[in-house]
Amino acid sequence: MIENVNLVVPELQVDENNELIITPSPTSSKDDFDFFQGKFKLKNLKLKTLFDNCNEWIEFESTQEMYKVLHGLGNIDNFIAIRNGEPFEGMTVRLFNPKTKLWSMYWADSSRATFDPPVVGSFENNIGYFYTKDVINNQNVIVIFKWDITDKKNPIWSQAFSNDNGKTWEWNWFMYMTKIE
Repeated sequence: MIENVNLVVPELQVDENNELIITPSPTSSKDDFDFFQGKFKLKNLKLKTLFDNCNEWIEFESTQEMYKVLHGLGNIDNFIAIRNGEPFEGMTVRLFNPKTKLWSMYWADSSRATFDPPVVGSFENNIGYFYTKDVINNQNVIVIFKWDITDKKNPIWSQAFSNDNGKTWEWNWFMYMTKIE
């Protein structure tokens, strides 16, 4: 299905305490996610297992609907799918900080009903990179979300984890989206 997943990840910037340094692009704005307003149909490809050289992908469809909140400084989307034969619902809350010019995205889903640590970043030239640190399968990882909006009616979202401080990345989830008019 997907072979040799080697998407480029920008070099990570860290401070003296090994904390991520995330700076906004010069064009970062509260309008960056306007393309995502409305309804989308999604084809999801999710890696079956993590950090074990797995190359088996699970494919499923979902829908997503996003609307703006807080006078455009935020948005919320609902993600609806059937996974493993069971109903699954997720949601993202995105907030734009006008002082830092960075977006923070918070994900929660029906399997845990808690927010994951926010991924933080911005867009430049229709590509957005968003980062955080988390614990996945009892491992400290760096998480990256990549948004490719070069075709705003068919954006692509992808996610990767690194368990070696960004030396290598495992791309583990792709969403191929189609706007529903």
